[in-house]
Amino acid sequence: MSKLSGKKLIDAIKNKGKNLEAEMSFFDHLEVLRWHLIRSAIAIAVFMVVAFSFYDFIFDDIIMGPKSPDFLTYRVMCQIAEWLNTPDFCVTEVPGTIINTQMAGQFILQINSSLIIAILLGFPYLLYEVWLFVKPALTDVERKSSSGFVFYASMLFLLGVLFGYFVVVPLAMNFLANYSISDSISNTITIDNYLSFVATLTLGCGIVFELPIIIFILSKLGIMTPQFMRKSRQYAVVIILLIAAVITPTPDIITMLTVSFPMFLLYELSIVVAARVHRNKVKSEVDFYRGENQ
Repeated sequence: MSKLSGKKLIDAIKNKGKNLEAEMSFFDHLEVLRWHLIRSAIAIAVFMVVAFSFYDFIFDDIIMGPKSPDFLTYRVMCQIAEWLNTPDFCVTEVPGTIINTQMAGQFILQINSSLIIAILLGFPYLLYEVWLFVKPALTDVERKSSSGFVFYASMLFLLGVLFGYFVVVPLAMNFLANYSISDSISNTITIDNYLSFVATLTLGCGIVFELPIIIFILSKLGIMTPQFMRKSRQYAVVIILLIAAVITPTPDIITMLTVSFPMFLLYELSIVVAARVHRNKVKSEVDFYRGENQ
């Protein structure tokens, strides 16, 4: 009886040691995650100070750019209108008055817009911190296959932001600013609503352009396959159109199709990415079994 009690006591001590080791490992991970978050917050704060320092340029040329008829997109549209002899396509004015309705509205605007610019500028570094946190848990093969994660994800995000800012925002703004149900109603837009409109479309397109990266991760986990994506193409078309309708707060079919087209291309690119991951996975399994049989 005493031997059994002694054995139970030893097993309990061993299990307690394992639990303590697991708890320490968990808290170690939390400590590492905390420092990643601290460094990310410091980077965002630095970019925010930079944006705050150059705010005149940021506000006049970037934030208010799509409101000006001298905006690059509108100039290109006017050149196309001249070539095609379609003067209605040329944008010479974006009607509507921007106003502030709060005592601290302009100060809050500068803070919020500086934060948005800081997130845009610091997005590659945020991805780098995510990569540093996940990297120790990956195998050598997984680490090698995903070594370009930060670069490709940053490039796709940048393309999405540029597409949203230079294509989606001006097209949607031009349509909504000129849409009128009565001449007795004039468009008077609050500055926070204007900033939310520009930021939502720009950041939304940047996130949507991350689709190939998301599919790559899901394919690595075995959740997504190229066969499934090919069979679900018709459902993907409907989902893409719904996403485009949400991103573009306008019933203009041209704007919605303009947003949808690169998303269709991204979906097809995602199929290629998933097929490549699937081929590499099958090849590694075949090589493994060949090695076992030899």
